Amino acid sequence: MDPDTEVESIFRQENEEEDEEEKKQWKRPPSSYGSMKSESDVMEDDKESEEEVADAFPPPFPVQLPELTTHEATGLQMNRSESPETLYTMTTQQTRPPGAVVIDTRSSDLGDFSEVDEEDPDEVLVADSPEPPEPVEPDDETDGNSQPGELHPEQDLPHLFKSIQNTLTSLNREELLKFKMWFYQWETKITLKQMNEGDLLDFVDRILETLGQDRSLLHTISTLENVNKKPEADELRNKCRRALVRFHLKQYLIGKHQVIREGIVQAGKQNLLDNIYVQPNISTCGYGGIDPFHELLSSPPSPVQVPSADTFVGVNNLFRLQKEDGKPVRTVLTTGIPGIGMSVSVGKFCLDWAELRANKDLQFVIKLSFRTFMYLRNKKPLSEKMSIMEVIEYFYPDCKDMKYLEEEDCKFLIIMDSLDCYLAPLDWENAPVINDNHTKAEPDVLIVNIIRGTVLRGAHVWILGRRAAVSEIPSRFIDVVTEIQGFSDEMKDEFLTMRFCNAERAAQIVAHYKRQPTLSMLARQPFVCWMVATVFERCFRYRGYGVHPPRLTPFFVSIMTVQTNRRLQFYYDMPDNDLKWSSDDKQFLTRLGKMAFKMLERNTSVFFEEDVKECSLKLKEVAVYSGMCTELPAAAPDGRTRFCFVHYSLQEFMAALYVFTMFRTESKNVLDCALLQKPKLFTFKDQTKSAVGLVQCALVRTLGSPQGHYDMFLRLLCGLLNPDCHGSQLRGCLYPHNAPKVGGLDEVQRLLEQTIQTAEKENNRGRVENLKECLREMTQEDE
Repeated sequence: MDPDTEVESIFRQENEEEDEEEKKQWKRPPSSYGSMKSESDVMEDDKESEEEVADAFPPPFPVQLPELTTHEATGLQMNRSESPETLYTMTTQQTRPPGAVVIDTRSSDLGDFSEVDEEDPDEVLVADSPEPPEPVEPDDETDGNSQPGELHPEQDLPHLFKSIQNTLTSLNREELLKFKMWFYQWETKITLKQMNEGDLLDFVDRILETLGQDRSLLHTISTLENVNKKPEADELRNKCRRALVRFHLKQYLIGKHQVIREGIVQAGKQNLLDNIYVQPNISTCGYGGIDPFHELLSSPPSPVQVPSADTFVGVNNLFRLQKEDGKPVRTVLTTGIPGIGMSVSVGKFCLDWAELRANKDLQFVIKLSFRTFMYLRNKKPLSEKMSIMEVIEYFYPDCKDMKYLEEEDCKFLIIMDSLDCYLAPLDWENAPVINDNHTKAEPDVLIVNIIRGTVLRGAHVWILGRRAAVSEIPSRFIDVVTEIQGFSDEMKDEFLTMRFCNAERAAQIVAHYKRQPTLSMLARQPFVCWMVATVFERCFRYRGYGVHPPRLTPFFVSIMTVQTNRRLQFYYDMPDNDLKWSSDDKQFLTRLGKMAFKMLERNTSVFFEEDVKECSLKLKEVAVYSGMCTELPAAAPDGRTRFCFVHYSLQEFMAALYVFTMFRTESKNVLDCALLQKPKLFTFKDQTKSAVGLVQCALVRTLGSPQGHYDMFLRLLCGLLNPDCHGSQLRGCLYPHNAPKVGGLDEVQRLLEQTIQTAEKENNRGRVENLKECLREMTQEDE
């Protein structure tokens, strides 16, 4: 027996087992899609209806067919079977504002209807069904600029319902039976009883409730093709083309952003973005995104302004902003320091759109990262040009023939993130102008014309990248500049708490990281906050951990290591499993540390292009690729572009790393204080080249600085002397695997203890506390 005959026999067997009482239970009051007959009429004509339907359509399977009656206005009457309220009704009731009116389609005010003659059962099973009622807008209409927005009519439920209904209406009884058999075979969420209950309107109603809009549409199209109804399938596909394109884009974005990739991905330990996401502060008034606060310095050099809370905007509301003339923004530029959460914010925006939580009025969200354009530039020969429509079809093959993008009323968004990853120069002034979406050109020209607004004219454009990269875009092409500021103190705690199911463990981690003030400041960056959660989760597995405050130096080593690995991945296309630092990479970090040390000696946190060149570095490598520096938006009084490290304490760490690296690899003491008076502790001629001599020179600078701008430098230098740092963390990266550990640490410990005793006699509490921290950084072992 073939599958069709077997399933049909099941349908008929079920019909024979149904009794009259169960048939009456199938009948239900009109659903939210709107029966055009009142309840009172249904009660009066109930008996008569059953007899007429039984005579006209002897049921081969338990489906309650509608009663057809005429009316002067509609000429159509439906009698609905009994079932739970539909999704459409539930959505209407849930979203109905207080005091709003909702049409009750079961009201007797719809009038009386006369009956019509029965139709031939061999003809169309259901001639037509009433349309679902449009939801009634409340009297006080909400602002069209509010969230979550409204779907385009062709992407909304009423249109999909009507399209599926009309397509299935064209099938006769035998074709509909075959359609239902195929639909039931391949859809496990629909039971046999549900397939048989009610009329065609009930069936469409039920599949939309049970399967949802997208799955119902796709499964209906595929089933029509399976039963050799390809013309009807193509017709339905064309009617719902706009909804299908949106569905394919949604599936791509959900697949890409539903699971967040953090560090090295481990099987079974991926986190869902929705479960751990905390929205950072995003300001429309950016000053560089630098945190000006410091643990030891009350007024760090070259302080940076901090935007006020009234300038903050949610990530989903970026395209609800308006220009100065009151018109909606077209192009939004978002920037921030490395590790501030730009990529994750893009992922959350896309996920909320795909799951209809925000920005539903955007018909399409198309992500065209600058990485994709760079991929095209490297993969395709220069002679092979592409139009922007071909680029979209290349990366989204299911979205061919996107004719909607050329409609004037089509509201869609192009997301262009990671501008810093596009390594080729962009000619903003001389690039050829393209005035349509089908002209072929190189990726460089397409990028410039998208941002100019001559290609994809109706698109909203969201550009993201590090400030040193995005600052090259002429300001006339940008409507609004926003800057991600990172986490507030409450957001840090929320981020760390959300990641752990164990509330006690989460509380331990929150309390532990706050014991280190500098670490608490650095955790303003979501990247560092993630690092805190990852490191401490592992550490607290060991018994006895948490007695002492955490050491600061290992976190700076981890920040530098992760950012260097990302630099190799993002800009040099190195695979995750082959991130080996070359001699050039090590030399780059040493030179960057040398520049940081010179800035420390000048007591400044700002550097310029000539400072970079003085250390034999390239500006783009430092300001964009390193992940540790950024460009400041305000230029110097002389017009020069200013740059700085993402935090002043990171500059101090890089300076300490340079001093320690020169000491360990080249036996040089760049702090050489040979002209200064030596304590009696020194007895050898090369005393300054020992570890104790290095620390003694650092102490001389620290104690001789009234402003204390060497205090953190000394603490981090002592932390690098700890074997766990230079012997474990940096081994194999910055230093060879076989490099010996630094000796003479006992002498350094005695020197620090003597200095602490001297400071205690001078009653210098601040100096004593910092020296004790220096000693703890050097001697405390990782627990």
